[in-house]
Amino acid sequence: MKTSEGVASSASSASEVWFYALAALCGIGTGWADVAINDLLFTALLVLASCMMLGMLRPRWPWRWVLMVGAFIPLTELAAYVVLTVKPTRAQIYGSFLAFFPGIAGAYGGSLMRSVINNLRQGK
Repeated sequence: MKTSEGVASSASSASEVWFYALAALCGIGTGWADVAINDLLFTALLVLASCMMLGMLRPRWPWRWVLMVGAFIPLTELAAYVVLTVKPTRAQIYGSFLAFFPGIAGAYGGSLMRSVINNLRQGK
């Protein structure tokens, strides 16, 4: 027999699936932009914006958005290497792993921004 807590936790975990899918889509899109444009600063900006958006939408545990978005960048580069035979440079490979750093700032900044907005709405 399910309790009300069990129903609430299964409903909340089902709603989180869409945010994980959005994070994966943002990571794949950022990885594709990194392969196509090969500009580390643009890649960092996309990671920052994606993680900030996800941190604002779901501020609890912002580190998960960094991992989700950041993990798909090297995987997309690997897929481009295997499927499209795009040869990434060493700098591009190392840069794809360095994309975690702006993601950390974005996710925690978005989470902080959400808590500030919630406090302003409550009038505290």
